Amino acid sequence: MNKKTLFRIFLIGAAVGLVGGLFGWLQFYGNAVRSEHELYVSRQADYASLTDSLMPVLRHRAAFRFYAKRLNLENTFKPGHYVLQRGMSVKDVVKMLKFGMQTPVRVTINHVRTPAQLAGKLGRQLDADSAAWLRALTDKELASDVGFDSLTLFSMFIPDTYEFYWTVKPDAFVQRMRREYDRFWTAERDSLRSRSKLSRLEVMTLASIVYEETRKNDEMPRIAGVYINRLRKGIPLQADPTVKYAMQDFGLRRILYRHLKYPSPYNTYVNRGLPPSPICMPGIPAIDAVLRFEKHDYIFFCARPTFDGYHNFARTLKEHSANARAYSAELNKRKIK
Repeated sequence: MNKKTLFRIFLIGAAVGLVGGLFGWLQFYGNAVRSEHELYVSRQADYASLTDSLMPVLRHRAAFRFYAKRLNLENTFKPGHYVLQRGMSVKDVVKMLKFGMQTPVRVTINHVRTPAQLAGKLGRQLDADSAAWLRALTDKELASDVGFDSLTLFSMFIPDTYEFYWTVKPDAFVQRMRREYDRFWTAERDSLRSRSKLSRLEVMTLASIVYEETRKNDEMPRIAGVYINRLRKGIPLQADPTVKYAMQDFGLRRILYRHLKYPSPYNTYVNRGLPPSPICMPGIPAIDAVLRFEKHDYIFFCARPTFDGYHNFARTLKEHSANARAYSAELNKRKIK
């Protein structure tokens, strides 16, 4: 075999080796993720379910299995919410799962009336199930750790959208919400509280009633002013939403006389003053409406018979009775029971 032939064999071998090396490099470092993909790995997930959910979006699957085995991913993967970006390599994906490099999720809490409803909402947005959330939201020791009791803990949650890791544990979530609560209660808001002489808990409780009475932000300060007047005069609040909460019947469209006698510390027809805790999670506009309540001499209000979401306000029982009769007549006309 002459030198020229040997050189050709060498070149062919080098080319084959180069192609093979490039192929191998691409398998581990090349574009392995076909398109952006969100991956949720629960604490209850096993390795088989993890790989099953990955395979449809991965190229170079053999390389993934090889590298995952080398890094013992089967026994070390971390649960969480992961965003796989298009073009990520096999090594990127394996290391992301091994070291728990997860992406936070946006968690919205609002429009709930009870800890059980809040637990359900959190269970739909985060890894822990609703039962685990409800245990945390009613846990006496955890409530005490953040400066509340199991009844008033619900008043700590400020409705908003927050970023959390999907796998956040319920107790860590509650601790974080305490910090958000402290951020919400700025020096300015605490200074405004002096107008009403209400505690933070009382502000949240009154705001929850205002929020249930109206969704009209521009009317909330006036309604808050009515209740402040009643509190100062020692007049029962007689707030219909507290009756619904006491009965846990939020579908009631018309409060009747028999409902007003329902025995409960939350029924403000039976009891003077504020209920023991909020009857819902009030929106921030309702909280600020209590802090900035309108000063006036109204004692009563009643929904307008126009059903536009606003109310008629009255200073005397005679005026209020006329407003109530007009509204009741419209209810009868519309056959609302």
